[in-house]
Amino acid sequence: MQAIVLAGGLGTRLKSVVQDIPKPMAPINGKPFLAFVLEYLKKQGITEVILSVSYKYELIQEYFKDEFDGVKIRYNIEKELLGTGGAIKDALKLIQNQAYVLNGDTIFDIDLKKLVLNDSKICIVLKQMQNFDRYGTVNVNDQGIVTSFEEKAFKKQGLINGGVYLLKKDIFDEFDLDEKFSFEEFLQKNHKVLKIQTQIFDDYFIDIGIPQDYFLFCDKQ
Repeated sequence: MQAIVLAGGLGTRLKSVVQDIPKPMAPINGKPFLAFVLEYLKKQGITEVILSVSYKYELIQEYFKDEFDGVKIRYNIEKELLGTGGAIKDALKLIQNQAYVLNGDTIFDIDLKKLVLNDSKICIVLKQMQNFDRYGTVNVNDQGIVTSFEEKAFKKQGLINGGVYLLKKDIFDEFDLDEKFSFEEFLQKNHKVLKIQTQIFDDYFIDIGIPQDYFLFCDKQ
């Protein structure tokens, strides 16, 4: 099975502690965070990873080359940042039929095999959170189909997008899209047409996008 890992962001919020390297290369006790992501994918049975890279991608290529612990690595290089949607769309040319999509700066320790595609071309992973304002929320119906997305605001409780997806190669084929676009905005705008499936998990989740959580993960290792 194949997976796309988005590893092209600038990591602006993390620059105060991790400078001049791609955010997924943030050091965790001598090892880049991206190595933990790849280790997780290997445990999940992923055999090939497409790394979507841009900012200082040479550092990622130099470290991981074309294989990591038995997992084949291919690179899809954005000459200019395409946004999360543009990056996924471009990387799908290297996918056979369907693939998991993950962020290179988060780990959500779920069982990927539980994600399925029935009448939809996409399934997104959700996590129940309490007392948060860093993430937007996702509302679903009794069948687990997305009914709406809400912008970031303080919530005592709600479901957030965990940043893990299973999607089909042709998910974008019926849409007229710019080369650069946000995947999150694409989902918000087209959720009724897409009939987005969801799976809710309560497993370990970490997003090193801000210094506080970066140090939390460092302390855990």
